[in-house]
Amino acid sequence: MVGILVHGDNHFIVRGPLPERAVALALVRNWSLIAIGAKTPAALERWQLITREFRENLEWAVVVPGDREMSPAVSTLLEELSAREIAIHNSDHELW
Repeated sequence: MVGILVHGDNHFIVRGPLPERAVALALVRNWSLIAIGAKTPAALERWQLITREFRENLEWAVVVPGDREMSPAVSTLLEELSAREIAIHNSDHELW
């Protein structure tokens, strides 16, 4: 599976299953700071960053609010996903 994890004005294209809320937050924390040579925590190894993917292949989306506004391009992409009936999960909500 492939999805998008959005954090403020940043986003990650991710290969892996839809992460639960706590995992989505952990992925954002792990990937927001670059640590050269750092090992991915075992609990997060099911998810991998990928650099390219066709938007038609995205199967899930999670939004983790950040300090900055979401970019217009990512907002448009999320609208397209929603139009394809893909749920946009928000980490501010306890359940999804």
